[in-house]
Amino acid sequence: MKIGIIGTRGIPNHYGGFEQFAEYLSYYLAHQGHEVEVYNSHNHPYKSKVWNKVRLVHQFDPEYLLGTAGQFIYDLNCIWHTRKAGYDIILQLGYTSSSIWSFLFPKSSVVITNMDGLEWQRAKYGRFIKRFLRLAERLGVNGSDVLVADSIGIQQYLKEKYNVHSHFIPYGANLFTDPDESIIDKFQVSSFQYNLLIARMEPENNIEVILDGVVESGVKNPFLVIGSTGNRFGTKLVLKYKEYSFIRFMGPLYDIIQLNNLRYFSNIYFHGHSVGGTNPSLLEAMASNSLICANENVFNLAILEKDAYYFKTAIDVARVLKSVQKDGNEMKKMFNNIDKINSTYNWSKVNSQYQELFLSSIRK
Repeated sequence: MKIGIIGTRGIPNHYGGFEQFAEYLSYYLAHQGHEVEVYNSHNHPYKSKVWNKVRLVHQFDPEYLLGTAGQFIYDLNCIWHTRKAGYDIILQLGYTSSSIWSFLFPKSSVVITNMDGLEWQRAKYGRFIKRFLRLAERLGVNGSDVLVADSIGIQQYLKEKYNVHSHFIPYGANLFTDPDESIIDKFQVSSFQYNLLIARMEPENNIEVILDGVVESGVKNPFLVIGSTGNRFGTKLVLKYKEYSFIRFMGPLYDIIQLNNLRYFSNIYFHGHSVGGTNPSLLEAMASNSLICANENVFNLAILEKDAYYFKTAIDVARVLKSVQKDGNEMKKMFNNIDKINSTYNWSKVNSQYQELFLSSIRK
């Protein structure tokens, strides 16, 4: 098969979940003998045309000049290029800034769209943008030949809202089995004596709720916040908590070995994501033997079930921080989450499911 993957800023991953997913899936497919191309922003730091047998198609991306509007132009450039690329499968990751161009997809290709989360629920968007995102969602559904839902909640939503079938294929993670305590030394923390949050600085990730809870708890152990604070919300958070020296904004980090060690040796890993399906960072925390406290919502509950602590308010966060310690009493939760990675949320299974979906879609 010849497969094109669009909808990301490119690989290797220097940004987020879809980029990580594209990295793992494209590597797998290329080493299965398929011809795979991933579309990259021309601003991506990796400039070569090939990465681990995967061809990279660099397209002009004016986001750095135009802000969010530039994403629409980048997606247009990518989709326009697919018209002459001769793909059997076009895998579209998300729909936010691409679905308005769906009519330009080549008719000879099967367009498969991972619908991601409920973008219009994100708190950072105003009323007008939310209305547009609802339209974009509908266009994404109508402009695709096959839909993928990365969580049961999203699959149910698509069925109830649009009466369409979607294939449930979650994200994956690799079990982390080689912890190295020396790696966390550079972060000036001690094993199991710090708490951790890894997320984009967005309101719907409940970072402010979590940090309010940290302050409310009175627990002075280091609290590491991993993620870029370069946007408006991130800047607000840094200013709000600057007097609390134990809250440490560490900036973005993409080194998976460092991230997994930070997760493994943390006391409690906080996961505040509330919009979307199966979040890759949550799976990685599960795979890294983290003791997790997650925002209580249908997506997180579907994955973690009873094997986590949950919060809705800052008071909930404070209560967990004051009463929970990662020790032998919590091992069952962590073991159960590792079992879920082995049985359901592992990259080997996820990648093979996508390959089989691609093959069956072509046959149909």
